[in-house]
Amino acid sequence: MSNVKQDRHVEEDWWPHPIPANVEFGEGFYCESAQIFRKMVSKEPGAVVIGKHVSCYAGCSFAIGENGRCTIGNFTLLNGALIMAEEKIEIGSYCLVSWGVGMADSDFHPLEPAQRLIDAQALAPYFRDRPPRPKLKTVPVKIGDNVWIGMNAVILKGVTIGDNSIVAAGAVVTKSIPANTIVAGNPAAVVKTF
Repeated sequence: MSNVKQDRHVEEDWWPHPIPANVEFGEGFYCESAQIFRKMVSKEPGAVVIGKHVSCYAGCSFAIGENGRCTIGNFTLLNGALIMAEEKIEIGSYCLVSWGVGMADSDFHPLEPAQRLIDAQALAPYFRDRPPRPKLKTVPVKIGDNVWIGMNAVILKGVTIGDNSIVAAGAVVTKSIPANTIVAGNPAAVVKTF
């Protein structure tokens, strides 16, 4: 059972488009609106693979690049999360991901100042002499099972969050977190282990 119809449109959805064909999902999938996939660029099969009984609410956004992938385990709830994958973001089972959470496997712009100037020109749609974008570094993100990520937390490239961990609201996670750990702050620091 799911609220996604055979034609991949969501029941009673205000968004006129169906869920993209390269989004796979298991039984019991709940999708509040197919608009959460409006930022998907990837046309690759299985760009997003969603497990069983996953809930994705309308505030979510899957910004999946040409080579990006995202996987989500079973019984995970995403309520307003922004998933930005140029390479890979993996979210485990039984996770709770709150409003305003951002996960990114790339900086999306070069760090070196001269390269950022080139990038700004490359992204200007009407600039006649647009250069190609500089190469961007990507490092996958992995969220373990039974992880709770609080409102407005940010998970940056290369981070792994261990099973059962909690990321406090507003935390900026720049380094990996072991299992059974609570982190808070900017940059996120361990406040408790259990």
